Amino acid sequence: MRRQDQIAEARKLLSHIENRTTDLADGIYRNPVTDYTCPDQAAREREVLFRDMPINIGLSGLLPRPGDWLTHDWAGLPILLVRRQDGSLGAFLNACRHRGARVATETCGTGTKSFSCPYHGWTYGLDGSLIARPDEASFAAAERAAHGLRALPVVEKYGMIWVGPRPGMTLDIDGLLAGMGEEIAAYGLDGYHHYETRVLRREMNWKLAVDTFGETYHLQHLHPDTVSPLFHSNRATFRAFGANHRMVGARRTLDELHTVPEQQWDVFDHTVVICVLFPNTVFTFHRDHVETWHIFPGDRVDCCAMYVSLYVPEPVTSDSAKQHWDKNFDLLMATVEIEDFPTCEGMQRGFAAGAQDSIVFGRNEPALQHYHRSITAALAEPQPRLAAE
Repeated sequence: MRRQDQIAEARKLLSHIENRTTDLADGIYRNPVTDYTCPDQAAREREVLFRDMPINIGLSGLLPRPGDWLTHDWAGLPILLVRRQDGSLGAFLNACRHRGARVATETCGTGTKSFSCPYHGWTYGLDGSLIARPDEASFAAAERAAHGLRALPVVEKYGMIWVGPRPGMTLDIDGLLAGMGEEIAAYGLDGYHHYETRVLRREMNWKLAVDTFGETYHLQHLHPDTVSPLFHSNRATFRAFGANHRMVGARRTLDELHTVPEQQWDVFDHTVVICVLFPNTVFTFHRDHVETWHIFPGDRVDCCAMYVSLYVPEPVTSDSAKQHWDKNFDLLMATVEIEDFPTCEGMQRGFAAGAQDSIVFGRNEPALQHYHRSITAALAEPQPRLAAE
């Protein structure tokens, strides 16, 4: 967020606190329960949102050095990402061109110079090219140049990584962000270091997990001893960027800005910024770290999987720093695992029981209204291939 935008958001939040208000939508919005329970819609979502749109993988800090690599299977595709020797990124389908076995069988690695298929030993360079295979003479008619790993489009921009799930797909990240690129650039995400990633699996529709980050209305009720002492409940600003959106929540220390000249305001020290990158990525910008949530549908309409990553501004080189970040991450996980997600799983069971036909998003929940309207719009229209980067 640019400096002038930070000041503007802080002014709005101070006004909301003083007047006991929050950013409002024009009216209420009723979202059908079938959005969370219908298998046909779930199949449509997988096709439109996770096959025809780019997948956000995370921050560039996931792969900081040449030879670093990771596998990504969350969207139902076997993806391999590699930091090449020239510093650029490569993305490939993680399938040997001989018989289709995975060439990278672990989740990540460092300092790698090549990948060798465990089945027959076909070996690929970091650029995906086939560089060696046993009994070469038996495959002379299958030229090496035509049997490299199948490449996927990949773009690294604003300190983030996106992959196109279809070979040959073209990407327009700025078009996808719809004006949010400048916003993200201001956070300096390319300077953050990956600390840790944890995996969660829950018995609820994937959109319920995204919904968790869509309002501050619940803080005082669901998190009275964890989050509520730190943040004002039901006090937030909202702005849409195409299908994406940004919320800014107020820490309870925000009132301290009243005693400081505006030119000296450290807005990030008194707020949390929550950005949802459509359709399934949430990143939260705190005063001293960044969290990213990547949320994917599971095998059933009522289950999901997600990976949560913590990024920090400086490399962790001491035991005290490690203890600090471990404590932060443990608190975050405990909050969602004990308070947020069990509540959402109860909601999912209520949906299946037929307790209601729709749920109501109030005027004080504009982000949730915007997000679900965007889901509905995306599923209603054919998705064009995005223009070239």
